[in-house]
Amino acid sequence: MKQIELLSPAGNLEKLKIALAYGADAVYGGVSHFSLRHKSGKEFDEESFKEGIDYAHGLGKQVYVTVNGFPFTSQLKLLRNHIAAMRDLNPDAMIVSTPGVIKLVKEIAPDMPVHLSTQANVLNYLDAEVYADMGVTRIIAAREMSLKDLEEIKKHLPSMELEMFVHGAMCFAFSGRCLLTSLQTGRVANRGSCANDCRFPYTVYVENPDTKVLMRIEETEEGSYIFNAKDLNLSGYVKEIVDCGFIDSLKIEGRTKSAYYAGITARAYRMAIDDALAGTFDAAKYAAELDTTKNRGFSDGYVVNRPHEKEGDQNLEYSISDGTYDVLALVDESGEYFFTKGKIESGTVAEIVLPRHASTTAIDNEIGSVYEEGGRWYIRFNKIITQSEKELASVHSGNTNPIRLPVQLPPHSFLRSIQ
Repeated sequence: MKQIELLSPAGNLEKLKIALAYGADAVYGGVSHFSLRHKSGKEFDEESFKEGIDYAHGLGKQVYVTVNGFPFTSQLKLLRNHIAAMRDLNPDAMIVSTPGVIKLVKEIAPDMPVHLSTQANVLNYLDAEVYADMGVTRIIAAREMSLKDLEEIKKHLPSMELEMFVHGAMCFAFSGRCLLTSLQTGRVANRGSCANDCRFPYTVYVENPDTKVLMRIEETEEGSYIFNAKDLNLSGYVKEIVDCGFIDSLKIEGRTKSAYYAGITARAYRMAIDDALAGTFDAAKYAAELDTTKNRGFSDGYVVNRPHEKEGDQNLEYSISDGTYDVLALVDESGEYFFTKGKIESGTVAEIVLPRHASTTAIDNEIGSVYEEGGRWYIRFNKIITQSEKELASVHSGNTNPIRLPVQLPPHSFLRSIQ
């Protein structure tokens, strides 16, 4: 059976390394405002992005650079320079959104594979053929497409790679073509500056056209989340997608989300892909793991049904909720210390989440103990000792001191506890 790529977000160098450690085959990220995630574009500079590319290549994995903003004429000179700079970093592909940028990439980096962003809104094989003629090697499908739609593209263009989103935030606008942020703040969402206005609570009124009387409609005390789409979660469909044989890459959204999100989503979908290939697929296992991340509720999107054929894809009650677990800490690259993300004190017990193929050993000493129970690894702290050997009563989120572990753990491990 065909091996399918798992593609994860790389919002910064740390998240890039974590996504790869937890099972991603490739990552995507960008530098500067030509990326559609302006905030995460600031997390990387050319030097750190090059470091990430070299790190991934050292593991035999790939990095795709996002140049998927919608440029104005005044930006084209800067865009030319940016494409040349990204070319020189030696990424494995460029993700672009517009025909003009495709043309520029082909001119400046003629040997660079071009992946067409979901923002280009390819919905049928005719559009796919046009982009294929322009030199596009992979199409990132519009989220509104079903598997049947994608199969038709593959039938007409067998050599075209197809990538589909399987997890992450959903936009209430068609293929993310939203002007709400521009209307309310002057920021341009399609150049990477979306303010997530759709996640805000709104007060809704109805008007009597004869009397001009306004009446307020209330759904909650906070307001009405009338635009708030649930998050996409296709973990339960991974076996069906793998079995179909015409999808080349499964993509996870979330460059601005946490390091824990980068690791856990890669972990869950890696397990789902591997289990689908091995004949041991267990949808409940991946769902439980993904439930540990912050989310807006989950939807299966439009992989089977058209948007107008289904209900329940909006969350009208809240914009985001905590997952089923609290993230307490992230182990540093030495494996000897952790940085706290939550409260840890003497007596705290946490589950250890290990990167893919990583292992640990049981130990019991004055700092704490590590032990296995029910197929999971746990850690119990007896003392909270900083790198400078200072003992603390407890440590909280925001504390920047490296805290000593009772035993060396695999780098990028997480510590978490049930809420």
